Amino acid sequence: MQVVVLGAGIIGISTAWHLLQKGHQVTVVDRQPDAALETSFANAAQISVSYCEPWANREAPLKALKWMFSATSPLLFRPQIDPAQWRWGLQFLGQCNDAAFERNVAQLVALGSYSHEALKAIVAETGMQYNRLERGIAHYYTDQKSFDGAAGAAAVMQKFGVKRRVINRDELLKIEPALNAFAERIVGGTYTPSDESGDARVFTQQLAALCAERGAQLLYGHDIERIDVAGGAAQQVSVRDRASGMVRVLKADAYVVACGSYTAPLLRQVGVHVPIYPGKGYSATLPLLKPELAPQVSMIDDQLKIAMSRLGNQLRVAGTIELGGFDLSLDTPLAKKRCEMLVRRIEEVFPGVADTRTPEEGGNPEFWTGLRPATPTNIPLIGRTKVGRLWVNAGHGTLGWTHGAGSGKALAELICGEQPAMNFRFHGMDTPVRTRLSAPGALNTDTPARQA
Repeated sequence: MQVVVLGAGIIGISTAWHLLQKGHQVTVVDRQPDAALETSFANAAQISVSYCEPWANREAPLKALKWMFSATSPLLFRPQIDPAQWRWGLQFLGQCNDAAFERNVAQLVALGSYSHEALKAIVAETGMQYNRLERGIAHYYTDQKSFDGAAGAAAVMQKFGVKRRVINRDELLKIEPALNAFAERIVGGTYTPSDESGDARVFTQQLAALCAERGAQLLYGHDIERIDVAGGAAQQVSVRDRASGMVRVLKADAYVVACGSYTAPLLRQVGVHVPIYPGKGYSATLPLLKPELAPQVSMIDDQLKIAMSRLGNQLRVAGTIELGGFDLSLDTPLAKKRCEMLVRRIEEVFPGVADTRTPEEGGNPEFWTGLRPATPTNIPLIGRTKVGRLWVNAGHGTLGWTHGAGSGKALAELICGEQPAMNFRFHGMDTPVRTRLSAPGALNTDTPARQA
């Protein structure tokens, strides 16, 4: 079977890898000159199965309203004249209750556990190196009221098999001594030893190279012009080479849209509407001045809702969500304040450990911003659309790295008529898959799809 995958981030490349593993021919299309140069480029680096919590909870509406007046708030809603934004916001509010929260956690943990095993299998087979640290994730609190609620949050995760445990400050400092300089402000934390961290960009680019070695065609530097549909099914995709301007027409048995936040506008062209909206996030990557004092355990700062991970001789800090359209600017006053907040927190928590000087002071911080493709539930859309031969793998929000390997594996299985071994509601697939490969290169999908 021939499959065209649109998008070369962690989701698209993982999908391509698993399709190749099953013996299919794969073409990957991306507008960038290499894989993982957009949302997968400089994320928080965490494989956080134990912290797969949706943004929507009963406290979120009031917090979001309060945070609208702070330039450095964890979640910033910037109203736009955009029906998609308001529609997404209303759907988000509909998820801000305890029943929905627990239901969504169950889905996210199921996918996270499945994906973590898929990641481990890839690493075991390929031996890839990407600054991986299997030291767990620690979540520290500086506010007693917030820490008092940690036990309830941990209990919800434990209900679904996650071993997140509440620990006191002394236990936390034994797990990560690098926090000693900040210890007086810490009241406690939670810890999960099974989680890990690593560089998503390095991993994805290495996996893309292995895909090419196994016969995948990687069309980098190509814009997706359109998907042509006839008779209720996708017939071809037109892509334009950015260098030459030449248009190529790609025909396949199946097409996968894995374009992150740009999935929604692309699918709208063929009458498929998905609730994916971009959440702008930021990161700063800082050189280490004192590697011996730098953390080995990946961490979450509860007050600022940011994540910190060590990547070799660098420290990555990432966070914040800004709902304001497809803006990728880093030079606006708002963007600068959010980047400065990340760096300032690193200096507070790990004083003198990383080079937090500004460029004007002779420092060299690497600032980045990317658009997290978020659904109102935070549950990604993995499955078929109402258009025949057209599949979707997008909407992973802040968990693309955590869910990437498993999302790719699951969609490859679905395309091949298999049932992924997890309790997860796949998009457009209310009934069991009855996909048959009736002949080499032919795809027969005779199960009715739920309308997308």
